[in-house]
Amino acid sequence: MNVALRFDPVRLPDHCQDLRQEVRDFLREQVVQGVYDPTARSHGYEDICRFAKAVSERGWIGMAWPREYGGQERSFLERYVVSEEMLVARAPTRRYFVADRQSGPTLIRYASEPIKQRVLPQIIAGEAMFCIGMSEPNSGSDLFAAQAKATKVDGGWRLNGAKIWTTGAQHADYMIGLFRTSQPTSENRRHGLTSFLVDMHADGIKVSPIEMINGVMEFNEVLFDDVFLPDENVIGEIDGAWKQATSELAYERSGPERFLETFGAMRAFLTAVEGTDDTRLQEGLGRLIAQLHTMRRMSVSVAGMLEAGREPVTEASIVKDLGTVWDQALPKELRTLISLMEYDQYDVQAYRERMDFYTRMAPKLTIQGGTTEILRGIVARGLGLR
Repeated sequence: MNVALRFDPVRLPDHCQDLRQEVRDFLREQVVQGVYDPTARSHGYEDICRFAKAVSERGWIGMAWPREYGGQERSFLERYVVSEEMLVARAPTRRYFVADRQSGPTLIRYASEPIKQRVLPQIIAGEAMFCIGMSEPNSGSDLFAAQAKATKVDGGWRLNGAKIWTTGAQHADYMIGLFRTSQPTSENRRHGLTSFLVDMHADGIKVSPIEMINGVMEFNEVLFDDVFLPDENVIGEIDGAWKQATSELAYERSGPERFLETFGAMRAFLTAVEGTDDTRLQEGLGRLIAQLHTMRRMSVSVAGMLEAGREPVTEASIVKDLGTVWDQALPKELRTLISLMEYDQYDVQAYRERMDFYTRMAPKLTIQGGTTEILRGIVARGLGLR
């Protein structure tokens, strides 16, 4: 077995802690000004646009990007701190988060210069929202099975097919989509996929929101009917997008969002049990916090690898797999702990409302960023087990 795993013990430097306090102060101001409500089930489109502009003015979008494209060349660890604080505070980052996390870095590395010059400043200004077009009906996280096609025509390409579970597509301005441009070969199943920058306002695109069981419409199905793209919208190598797609997923799968999606349940729990000294409660809570701390250390380590220019695909998949399992189990674990207490010791109604929301949200975590089965296959391959 060829074990290539590596989680270096990365520590956040002191200046990152100063930045953390700056972000916390900013978020408190946003709440006081009424820009967003951290207890809301979801945030309106106007709220996410307003918030994105405020974050852009602070220089926190594209902060790790090259200066030539409007970035500040700050570290991945600084970006990590900003993202972590935003997630814990349930800030409405949807307008820019995907573009800042993975779409922008993908364009910087693989896109044509005209695309970079035109699109990257839009992202940094908080004016361009991205979605990711990878999963498809009947294939899920098996990207090798992608059937949505891009056919070469005079001056560009025509897109036909469908993508599904596409987060934020109903509001997105652009998609980075994976399309089949030729058939895989017997020697290389990965051959034949190409990435494209898709203008979501182009003719022939239909977006259908998918309502989740918690009432939030976050996922979408996207249909492409003879959608035209110019040649400059090809991202990277024709028929050779698999490597860049896996590199992009290393950004998507390793961040703090992979274990903080249901953290609001923990906050509701801590509010409910404040002031209690039940040792059973303390033991259970200590165990959960220790698990959270371990995942966070692993996630920070991956951020350090990205900072060093590495592509930690296997390590990122481990963080995502562990984070998903923990995130999904958290509401149930907290329900078990709080059942040890007498009802008159805490605010039952407020706690139940928050716990109901996160319990209903948890199933979607299996889908986004790759299913557990696919992730474990990637890990097995990285360990030389398959």
